[in-house]
Amino acid sequence: MITPKIIPQYRRLFEILRKHILEGIYKEGDLLPSEYELCQLYGMTRPTVRQSLSTLANEGYIRKHQGKGSIVHNLPREIGILSVAGTTSAVGNRNLKTTIIVKPVLVQWPSDFMFPLTELEKESGCIYMERVRFLDDIPIFYDITYIANINLPRITSRQFENRSLFQILRDHYNIEIKGGDQRIKAITATSKTGRLLHLRKEQPVLHLERKLETNNPGLFLYSSIFCNTEKYSIFGRF
Repeated sequence: MITPKIIPQYRRLFEILRKHILEGIYKEGDLLPSEYELCQLYGMTRPTVRQSLSTLANEGYIRKHQGKGSIVHNLPREIGILSVAGTTSAVGNRNLKTTIIVKPVLVQWPSDFMFPLTELEKESGCIYMERVRFLDDIPIFYDITYIANINLPRITSRQFENRSLFQILRDHYNIEIKGGDQRIKAITATSKTGRLLHLRKEQPVLHLERKLETNNPGLFLYSSIFCNTEKYSIFGRF
């Protein structure tokens, strides 16, 4: 039985303020309420409010100015694939869609896997999934995901179409992404990559190999991501 997740107070406020920014309640250049006002409004301590605001700043939603406060920053025309918040969080309410190419399935790890694996990971097998992410109907990412099959009951039966993997992990398994390592290089598109991303064969494509740490010791998320950057650049913080 999975223990229901308790969302940290700072995260709850972060999500509220992020939603208000994305929905235009707070526009670019607007000042957010002061730390004192947020404490009074949401019944939170000042350290909790500061942590929420720091997270907003780290994700690019606000800029903190000494003597002025927290000023809303217009998100650039970029996609947050490099951010631990994930693509869905960075894009917000823009027209992001996900198509599942291969539904989550339990398989053995590839023999030539891109990162070294622990013995526990090797013994547990991996949950494998392929997705294509669209923004405004343009295919942006072809994402191959590998997750160690460690205490993730029923994950292969969950609905991932047009849903955030990070959010599913938070909501159902109390798993948060903490940071990670990645390698980035330009390669040429294969027939499959070109078909999925609407690129010509051998057209340049950006390839990311990622290992993401979680708050569950020993559990990592791995991704091999092919990025179509003709229209959108990518950004993020770790």
